[in-house]
Amino acid sequence: MTNVLEGAGPIYFKGNEVGILVSHGFTGTTQSMRPLAEAYARAGYTVCAPRLKGHGTTPEDMEESTYEDWITSIDDAYEWLKDRCKVIFAVGLSMGGTLALYVAQNYPDIEGVIPINAAIDIPAMENTEAMDGPFVDAIGSDIKKGGVEELAYERTPVRSIDQLLDLMSQVKSQLSSVHCPILVFVSDEDHVVPPHNSEVIFDTVFSEHKEIVHLENSYHVATLDNDQDLIIERSLEFFQMYTKTM
Repeated sequence: MTNVLEGAGPIYFKGNEVGILVSHGFTGTTQSMRPLAEAYARAGYTVCAPRLKGHGTTPEDMEESTYEDWITSIDDAYEWLKDRCKVIFAVGLSMGGTLALYVAQNYPDIEGVIPINAAIDIPAMENTEAMDGPFVDAIGSDIKKGGVEELAYERTPVRSIDQLLDLMSQVKSQLSSVHCPILVFVSDEDHVVPPHNSEVIFDTVFSEHKEIVHLENSYHVATLDNDQDLIIERSLEFFQMYTKTM
């Protein structure tokens, strides 16, 4: 078995009967989501942040995984929370936001979803046939704040990009099936996922209660960037609002 990088393992916190499923992004690890997961746990919530299959080990390991494997990682985390909680929310960064939307599409009892710079359409990644070799340059650590590094792969498997494209296409085609409350965070300057993705998500979901929050001082990995506190504060308010209205 391939060793998991230090800081890249799954995160579990047992708290009350409100569960928060937290998903990291493409080529990333749970390190990018730990500040949120820990803040949610301090607020008393039960938290599960899975390590998506093929992540947090080696790029070669990721190359062998599929988007169905990543979905299975999320499904397993959902079941872990379901065994312990009456209410579940889903939160995710980048592809993790895409997977959080998948949860909202496939689990009708989900109480709310928070995509952060979620990905449903990245034109710069589409022409994989023109990419030279099995790996391309890394996409991690798009962070405005100085001195902060994301724990992510230094190379991106081209085969995995094809899997991401398939996942984004699937989730994008079913956005109108999302009806639960949604809080969309979008960085105004993002060098990985075009901010327009979040606008499309916001406009297409059928949620009666929806809000979009613009992050003016963060790049793509906003959970480790200057707007981290704002994301935590607003998401905690979101959880509280929609558990009170049950």
